[in-house]
Amino acid sequence: MGIKKQVGIGIMSATLGLLMIGGGTYAYFSDKEVTNNTFAAGTLDLSVEPTEIIDLANMKPGDSMVRSFELENKGTLDIGKVLMETNYSITDEKEDNSEDFGEYIEVEFLYNADKFDEVIYKTTLAALKDMTPEAINEHVFDPQFGEKGLEKGTVDDFAVKFNFIDNGKKQNEFQGDQLNLEWTFNALQTAGVDK
Repeated sequence: MGIKKQVGIGIMSATLGLLMIGGGTYAYFSDKEVTNNTFAAGTLDLSVEPTEIIDLANMKPGDSMVRSFELENKGTLDIGKVLMETNYSITDEKEDNSEDFGEYIEVEFLYNADKFDEVIYKTTLAALKDMTPEAINEHVFDPQFGEKGLEKGTVDDFAVKFNFIDNGKKQNEFQGDQLNLEWTFNALQTAGVDK
């Protein structure tokens, strides 16, 4: 046999061997199953009604007024904490204020609309503005909600009494002033659990 023939037979034998080895690796039983899994996130949906809690004109030192609002959990998850941020701006009509009008507006958070004489927490708007949302939650919302928080599908009523503090002195610098109060409510979930 010639060298060309021997080389050709060698290449063919090697190719046949590789095909057998390659074909042999697929010669086993197999089975495949596919699982379909769903991870659905719940929702937090805190609603505040009314969105304008107070709108008063012609206040004078010594005036008080009670206003109520409700927090409703419209989501699918319980709300563990409600964090409230306080901000306000003052329009000074005469530009003669030497003091912060917010220091003279006292805020009393009351247990609910039926118990106006039971105060949860009392402070001024100026002090409330400087408080952290966590501190406000601790003083205002925790006593009302307790450890359970605001459960899904529930509504909690709140009442707030605003007092224009009469310090017994002339408070003419506040005549014609306007304080625009903004409360921002942020809902936080409860702690995660094993399911």
